[in-house]
Amino acid sequence: MDNVDIEKIYNENFMIVYKFLICLTHNKEISEDLTQETFYKAIMNVDKFKGNCKMSVWLCEIAKNLWLNELKKQKKITFTDVDTIEIYNQYTIDEEIENKKNLEKLNKKIAKLDKDIQKVVYLKLYGDMTFKEIGNILGKSEVWARVNFYRAKQKIKEVEDDE
Repeated sequence: MDNVDIEKIYNENFMIVYKFLICLTHNKEISEDLTQETFYKAIMNVDKFKGNCKMSVWLCEIAKNLWLNELKKQKKITFTDVDTIEIYNQYTIDEEIENKKNLEKLNKKIAKLDKDIQKVVYLKLYGDMTFKEIGNILGKSEVWARVNFYRAKQKIKEVEDDE
């Protein structure tokens, strides 16, 4: 790639990569570190970007590999708890507390889903990614991501109805 504007790539993709890593790690500090490392690796290897996918998809693939390497180093095979996900908003303190309670309930329901389906839900809700991007990241199709997100919503609604 000629004339790569690294600053533009960083500005346009930082939050996407960070949110993606939050979905994987469920840890703010680890996500921040891995996001920085992702962009470092991307800068060092930008000549390997073929342009056959969106830059954000390529960056998330790098981020995912870094996370998997981190898990291997730590000899962990499961993902950490969802409790460290933080969502900032401009509501009053009472509304924020209520939102956090609802978020905790939602995360507990999501945690009961199959691991691959959890990833779809987290990437869609927290990563704000398209189904095509989710499919690319998880090595599946856009339709697979869309269908499984719909099924996950149905399962979550069923759990709500049972409560």
